[in-house]
Amino acid sequence: MKKPEQLQVHNKPAVPRLKDVAIGYVSLLFMCSAALFVFVQMDMVSMQRLLAFEKPLLMVLLVLGCSLGLILFGVLMTYLVPEKYIHESNKEYANQPLCYIFIFMSLAGLFEELLFRGIIQNLFYIVLDEKWVAILASSALFVAFHFSYFKTPIMLLNIVIPSLLFGSLYGATDNLIVPVIVHVAMNVGVTLLFKYKVIVLKKDK
Repeated sequence: MKKPEQLQVHNKPAVPRLKDVAIGYVSLLFMCSAALFVFVQMDMVSMQRLLAFEKPLLMVLLVLGCSLGLILFGVLMTYLVPEKYIHESNKEYANQPLCYIFIFMSLAGLFEELLFRGIIQNLFYIVLDEKWVAILASSALFVAFHFSYFKTPIMLLNIVIPSLLFGSLYGATDNLIVPVIVHVAMNVGVTLLFKYKVIVLKKDK
């Protein structure tokens, strides 16, 4: 007969091993990079639209301001949203070692930005020739990609708002590095605040 504590541990969402995470994301990053290489070779997307450095000061200010803004947004959501609405995986990642958090969040952020901003947003822009429509369409797919959050709809704000910001950052700078850094900074920053109890989940009443 299993003890209640054992049952609780068994029911927690499984966190993938660091080795599996690294192998999985590196494979996905290779495929995304290959797709972008093909886009450039076929003149569908220019390198200037992927890695422009014409506005370095603006890029730095956007990275700093948006990273801080999204971390504060995450803190605000934590204080406003009861614990029962927080996705279980969000709680589990904060319990992992620092190296796991940095590697997982960095690879996840890089993959998602290459896929949704570098590939999908550019494809929509090529077809529709309208930057804001491309941002909205790629963000809609980004939200659909995080379908597990549909069980807690209020948490979709944590997906929708950052996604629109990431798309806008890429649209404003034509440099994928900007949304990648902001995405990773948001994920790592909020997770570390949870890990070190700087912010805590709002208990259900």
